[in-house]
Amino acid sequence: MTELVPGGNVPLPGGILTLRVPGPFDVCALITDDSGKVRGDGDFVFYNQPIASGTRLQGEQLTVDPLGLRAGASRVTVVISSADPATPLARLPAPTLYVTGPGSRSLARFTPSRPQRETVLLLAEIYRRGGAWKLRALGQGYTDGLAGIARDFGVDVAEDTSAPRGAAGRGNTAPHSHRPTGRVNSAPRSHGPTGQVNSPPGSHGPTGQVNSPPGSHGPTGQVNSPPGSHGPTGQMNSPPDTDGFLGLVNSARARAGSPPVSLDPRLAAAARAHASDMAARGVLSSESPDSTSVFQRVTSTGYTYLTVGEHLVSGPRTPGEFVEYCLSTEQSRRTLCEPAFSQAGLAYVADRSGDLYWTALWARPFSPGELARTASEVVALTNAERAAAGLRPLSVDPLLTNAAQAHSDDMVARAFYSHVSPDGTQPWDRAAAAGSTRRTIGENIACGQRSPAEVVLGWMNSPGHRANILKPAFTHIGIGLAGGGKMGTYWTQLFGA
Repeated sequence: MTELVPGGNVPLPGGILTLRVPGPFDVCALITDDSGKVRGDGDFVFYNQPIASGTRLQGEQLTVDPLGLRAGASRVTVVISSADPATPLARLPAPTLYVTGPGSRSLARFTPSRPQRETVLLLAEIYRRGGAWKLRALGQGYTDGLAGIARDFGVDVAEDTSAPRGAAGRGNTAPHSHRPTGRVNSAPRSHGPTGQVNSPPGSHGPTGQVNSPPGSHGPTGQVNSPPGSHGPTGQMNSPPDTDGFLGLVNSARARAGSPPVSLDPRLAAAARAHASDMAARGVLSSESPDSTSVFQRVTSTGYTYLTVGEHLVSGPRTPGEFVEYCLSTEQSRRTLCEPAFSQAGLAYVADRSGDLYWTALWARPFSPGELARTASEVVALTNAERAAAGLRPLSVDPLLTNAAQAHSDDMVARAFYSHVSPDGTQPWDRAAAAGSTRRTIGENIACGQRSPAEVVLGWMNSPGHRANILKPAFTHIGIGLAGGGKMGTYWTQLFGA
């Protein structure tokens, strides 16, 4: 069985699949084609409409026969919400998706980070790639509930206050409009659901895995909202009114207490390349068909960054409309106003039908001083959590720091995400190679987070990582951070005693 992280994917065998989310959750499914929109009522499967072609919902269990889906269907998105509308997801246990195949064979399991203010969560999607079907973990949430689903999937949702288990939904054909849709950089894409606390062979410290099993090393894939319009290749418009864009952005950032950003031509070039690719295919996606991510486009321009974020949107007609849309939800507004960003780039491209595809990139350029400052902030936040638990602070160990930084750099360079390197080395091996003689070693990793506050919060919301941070025996720490790769940022936290 594969343990998935957000963005991780796994190939699926032929036959009927069973997806189960135990607990106090309502499960529903959205059936879409390559346009990313539902075609009608029959594409929305929920407790009041539990059957569609190739899909059946029975309580907490959803069965999907990919070959039995309606003609043209290429994706089934699994959505959950609280079964009791008065209870927010943040007050419920973290949902876990279990996927089995024919013969009750366990295929995958996915537990996203515990939702914060989200009321609806896109948990996973079954999608067709070429002639094969795959499962991708999502973990993308909406703070505006069914309205967010309606916006991004073209579902006209009717709130039913009389329904005993919460709001009922009704799927209708999406209206023909230029309503913006997009991936607007939602929750962190991966927290890496493991931390390992082991001792080197022959030591007298604890051995074995203390936390959850290692996370899988999947990239983000297409962890995004579906396209807002369709159309083949398009032509590049004149450059957007970047002066107007920058003024609107910095006004919003000032209101949020964040410093202004400046425009960078390399970020603009990467944004233009990515927007062109999306318009050519008529699909909002964080990756091109050759699996080049939007973040890899940034590094290909020669721009090295410490942290990065993006907005991928279709529909707005002007930079003003684009900024207004990016400020319309909490999650996308958080990206636009992220204090860690200092530079930006914007581009849009029209497809042949005239619909616009937008890419905005946000980043802070790399420097050794900024890296040291960021690592120090992670240490300070970690020690604050330990202090709140009555534990001694951790001291920075230069050897652990070197090992942690080397692992983050290696994950970017060799395109993997795991506690175990492709050559088989593990955390204690890397610590020893850096010259450390500490007998007990623990490691947390994460990818996709944009700031120290975001990554430490994610670790603290994960039982395995939290156990490492709050382990009384640990006395020292090292932090690594590298920008690049499919996930954008790769963090390593290495503990020692």
